[in-house]
Amino acid sequence: MRAKCINGEPMTIVGLRERLQHRLGATPDDDEFAEFVAGRASIALDIAERRFRGRRYKVPRRVARHLRSSREFIAALEDLSTETGRPVDELQAEADKIFKELIPIPQAFWLDVSYLLNRLISTLGYEPDIVVKQADLQRVRQITRQHPTAILCTHKTHVDFPALNKVLFDSDFPALHTLGGVNMAFAGLGFLARRAGVIFIRRSFHDDLLYKLILRHYIAFLLGEHFPLGWAFEGTRSRVGKLMPPKYGILKYVIEAAHENKERLLHIIPVAMNYDLISDVRDYAKEQSGLTKRPESLSWFVGYLRGLRKPMGRIYMSFGEPVVLDEVPSGEDRLMLSKVALQVGVEANRVTPITLASLATMLLLGSAPRALTRGELADEIVEVVSWAHARKIKITRHFRIDNEAELDALAQVLINNGLVTRYDDGPEEVYAIAPAQQSVASYYRNTTIHHFVTKAIAELALVRASVATETPLQAFWEEVDRLRDLFKFEFFYAPKDEFHEEVGEELRRYEEDWERELQQDTHYAMRFLKDFRPLVAHATLTQFVEAYYVATTVAAVTPHDKALDTDDCLRRCFSYGRQAYLRRRISSEASIGKLLFQNGYKWMENRGLAEAGDAEVAERRLQASQGLREIMHRLQKIQALALPI
Repeated sequence: MRAKCINGEPMTIVGLRERLQHRLGATPDDDEFAEFVAGRASIALDIAERRFRGRRYKVPRRVARHLRSSREFIAALEDLSTETGRPVDELQAEADKIFKELIPIPQAFWLDVSYLLNRLISTLGYEPDIVVKQADLQRVRQITRQHPTAILCTHKTHVDFPALNKVLFDSDFPALHTLGGVNMAFAGLGFLARRAGVIFIRRSFHDDLLYKLILRHYIAFLLGEHFPLGWAFEGTRSRVGKLMPPKYGILKYVIEAAHENKERLLHIIPVAMNYDLISDVRDYAKEQSGLTKRPESLSWFVGYLRGLRKPMGRIYMSFGEPVVLDEVPSGEDRLMLSKVALQVGVEANRVTPITLASLATMLLLGSAPRALTRGELADEIVEVVSWAHARKIKITRHFRIDNEAELDALAQVLINNGLVTRYDDGPEEVYAIAPAQQSVASYYRNTTIHHFVTKAIAELALVRASVATETPLQAFWEEVDRLRDLFKFEFFYAPKDEFHEEVGEELRRYEEDWERELQQDTHYAMRFLKDFRPLVAHATLTQFVEAYYVATTVAAVTPHDKALDTDDCLRRCFSYGRQAYLRRRISSEASIGKLLFQNGYKWMENRGLAEAGDAEVAERRLQASQGLREIMHRLQKIQALALPI
């Protein structure tokens, strides 16, 4: 049988009239009622059809008509007319144009076509099965059925959302309404994406009150009907691998819409995307070196697909625990927004698994310029994995440290992609980061660097305590706080007291009475550090310290009566950074990067070092540069302790 007759659920004329009258807040005329009945009939048939075809085809119908006729929207237009002095008819005419621009019209045929494209993109260079826990998918499916839901995705590459949508489609989720920048709505892809539920938003609309009003009401409609929303947590792709600071724009509009619609139990679910290798990384490295980003277009997209056609391992998708807002507050509450974003970021980082590629690049970067033998690399991998298992840090589930074939396979993939070099003409084969590939390798290292930051800060603080003129324990905790502040633009932290507890817990795993020992014995810190393996500070924090050192050195040679201009400072950082690397004042090309220097500038600005001032400003700039130089020396000490004998 190639066709099946379906029947929608019936409803009385009286019931339909009451519903429409409640929506309009007035008695409908005959034309309004006829249009409403046709719309409800379409929805009833759509629901009946989904019983056979699946929930993946659940899409909103007649959205613009619904919004245009709702009494809330009509009242909002009237208020806007009063505020701006523009006639309501003029606002309605402009609103119709915005509806067409903003609201996609997803259709079953194009959802299928989009799925085929998503599957193609996510399997061109990656293994067909995306690594994701079915139990997590079931949990998220249940949440989206019962509550208004937003899915915030960490953004590493253009493969993220095709991979996410493929998994959701395979698992019979309703189509995800992805909010993205209009720059991706170029010819061809924009046509398809709009018909698959993608909402393209203008890059800037802060002064367009009507556009903001329509966007808010549209989002409120989707949340109220339990259509899941999705967008990139960081607003754009991470060019350095680690989770970037959140962008509040879309989050603010979603929370405002939920607040005004009186939604309860808004669930914000982080999903962490991770990969063995990423085709975009070399482009990111070029951007960080100061080159201009190529704009998106159809020809760019075709070239991007070609670049995916090489073996790059697996894709890993991890859903975190939702951040639940019992009663949604106003989106104007900036402090609340930052707290929600922090919770989402911390949870996304928590569920991000350590991959073999991220671990291998971290260890090889930590040993650079020295290469590691196959045995040394394997031993260090085992040591770090054992450390992670003891702390219940996620490791990619296929990762077995006793599987030598897997290590060999990954090494070959890294070599084939030009990231790692292997020399096997000597007594033992040795591995090292390939020449001029440190920036690329640091990207993979950075994807899981957050798991090691607490331990790395503890290591640096122990070295500081070992040479303290004050009480070693006091020096240790003061240094922990100073380092936490130094890296506050790079990583997500727990509040100060909780962070202290995390540091203390890490040290107690090695020595229960470490505080008492450190308090009584100045030499204890270095003895303790030698047993504090695996040592990770040199492998995780060097590029950030060196980049900040470059930025503060540029500030130190700037006349104190001259403020630091952002663009000029960035340009000078690149010039001095390249010279510093050639003179080996910094150890890695990975320390020369646009985002690293920008965060270094933010740190200086936060400490009042970027503004013009008197001789005291000059002295403080110099002290900041010397302080970072001293941290670099400490990192070198830790590297010497960490390297195999």
